[in-house]
Amino acid sequence: MLRTLSRPAVALMDRFLPDPFIFVLILTLVSAAAAIVFEGTGPLQVIEIWGDGFWGLLTFSMQMLLVLVTGFILASSPPVRRALAALAGLAKSPGGAIVLVTVVSLVASWVNWGFGLVVGALFAREVARLVRVDYRLLIAAAYSGFVIWHAGLAGSIPLTIATPGHFTEDRIGIIGTADTIFAGFNLTIVAVLFVVIPLVNWLMVPRPGDSVHVTPEQLDDKLPDSFVPSRPAEHLENSRLLMWLVGVPGLVYLVYYFAVRDGGLNLNIVNYLFLMLGIVLHGTARNLLNALQEAVKGGAGIVIQFPFYAGIMAIMTQSGLAQSMSEWFVSISTATTLPFWTFISAGIVNLFVPSGGGQWAVQAPVMLPAAEALGADVARVAMAVAWGDAWTNLLQPFWALPMLAIAGLKAKDIMGFCLIHLVITGAVVSTLLVVL
Repeated sequence: MLRTLSRPAVALMDRFLPDPFIFVLILTLVSAAAAIVFEGTGPLQVIEIWGDGFWGLLTFSMQMLLVLVTGFILASSPPVRRALAALAGLAKSPGGAIVLVTVVSLVASWVNWGFGLVVGALFAREVARLVRVDYRLLIAAAYSGFVIWHAGLAGSIPLTIATPGHFTEDRIGIIGTADTIFAGFNLTIVAVLFVVIPLVNWLMVPRPGDSVHVTPEQLDDKLPDSFVPSRPAEHLENSRLLMWLVGVPGLVYLVYYFAVRDGGLNLNIVNYLFLMLGIVLHGTARNLLNALQEAVKGGAGIVIQFPFYAGIMAIMTQSGLAQSMSEWFVSISTATTLPFWTFISAGIVNLFVPSGGGQWAVQAPVMLPAAEALGADVARVAMAVAWGDAWTNLLQPFWALPMLAIAGLKAKDIMGFCLIHLVITGAVVSTLLVVL
């Protein structure tokens, strides 16, 4: 049944889903029009808000570009390629390949969302070299695992409310991860999705005649062969000692960071880890720079689109539109149904504000007083926002850009499969948030 349903979904997205840049332009116009019509914000004021907020994600944009670049650099090193190939060798059939990629992506995304995006895409590419399987579904399977990131170790909302000094501490105090990430209801949802998502991907495997394949040659990164240096500058570019003198101390810092300072994973640390490992494993600056030149080719979408999303976020938050949307859902809720409607509202807001931390800043002032007034579980409501934020990433191409760049695909190639996941995971998560 899912194979049958996925065919029209894939065809629909292939025909009507525009390039993500067109998608962000449409979202910009929709958010601006909604702010004018529903919030009474003047057109010039909307333009001012948009322009002032346009560069609000510059730091994050650079971080995401580095996720793509450093991840590619690490994965293109000979030792990592051999390791990925060995793990990919466990897949012996198209269905097995899809399930294996999904599980690896789920695990990696639960550990850290940036790690999951890169590892999922790179591993899917390696599996595609060995198994003849629909490449679109393979990358969609890697992206589908991303849906659990906000319930994992790097979830921004549960980590925020567990940190002393967070902006809602005066209202809810400190809520530890034992009540959010490691709460029974949350772990149960994660466990169910670890079964459901691979199963759904397996059931969507197209028939051979409907599959789209790639050849190993199409996945070659076309890195230049090494050469024998003749000039002093070329000797430096091919010096392993120089690279190790920088890379090894970098890895020593990571040991200190995790073992002594008890530091946690965040985007900067993931990028630092990828880069330092890449420096050591590539061995020479020339090899690393060759990988870098290949990696940056896929970063154009991130560079051009993220500023537009920053502008949309500014319109949604500063006009009051996101808050009004949340308040409407609260008005139709009870103590029992508040987590459900919180999840739905968070999913809608996420289409316009694709940032977990930014979304919590918008919705917390509305959802937390509602939870207290209705007697609902505050920790559960917070996780409902987190799950809603992650859920509609299956429809919002914002987070898929790094993975699509690594895979060499367009959003329309995978979003038909993701649409099936959107319906199924939405039903699973929303139901379990209320029932458990």
